[in-house]
Amino acid sequence: MSKRRGFTLIELLVVIAIIALLMSILMPALSRVKAQARTVACLGKLKQWGLWFAMYAEDYNGRFWQGHTISRQRAIQALASYHKCDDDILTCPNATKPWVDALGVNSMMEGSYLGSVSAWGYYTLDGLPKPIKGSYGINGYSNDPPKGSEGHSRPAESFYRGPNVREASYAPLWMDAIRYNGYPLETDTPPPNDGERWNDNAQMGRYCVDRHSGFAGCLFLDYSARKVGLKELWTLKWHKLYNQAGPWTKAGGVTSADWPDWLRPFKEY
Repeated sequence: MSKRRGFTLIELLVVIAIIALLMSILMPALSRVKAQARTVACLGKLKQWGLWFAMYAEDYNGRFWQGHTISRQRAIQALASYHKCDDDILTCPNATKPWVDALGVNSMMEGSYLGSVSAWGYYTLDGLPKPIKGSYGINGYSNDPPKGSEGHSRPAESFYRGPNVREASYAPLWMDAIRYNGYPLETDTPPPNDGERWNDNAQMGRYCVDRHSGFAGCLFLDYSARKVGLKELWTLKWHKLYNQAGPWTKAGGVTSADWPDWLRPFKEY
């Protein structure tokens, strides 16, 4: 009688079934681990930006740049000597593909529902050595504009002209966004779909993007960085006159049914 030298078909099928079962159990866990790693990487980048913001303010007597209404005074331009137009540090790990690629080919994602997973750019801005992309944006009230040059004609007393303010720990500075700046108001309505608010209507939507499973990465004026719940955005101190108990907060009377469908599952604030 000859000896058996291999597995039977039944044995092979059993092994394959076991492997498939193990994969079905492990894949969701691995996916969560990868998502957590990308979130940690995003917060790490935001902390690096915090160092650059601190260095800039120290170099300019505790003051910030003048803002986008003044030539070459967007935050992204003012900090060019620090970030050096590095695509990696300019983008959240969950939003690296730009609307227009380095060769000028337009993906047609701008203003679409894909904004939360895409980067703005590539754009050519004065004073920068090359076109840039990014998926973070400045809180437009974190500027030091000359009198009469305030962005979107906002009141001069609204602005955080430097980091040394009482509200620093809950005032956003730099965070996940679909545009490089924005001027949120407490009355801004939530975007009806994730990632579509590029235009000037209800600019809170530029930051209300689902990059981290119901959260967005945020660097605050005290240079701390953490995840912020998407509905929590309306409770932050975006500017000095901002009402943190506005109509889109629990204190202001909002209910779950008031939110667009895509935001309803997320935590209330």
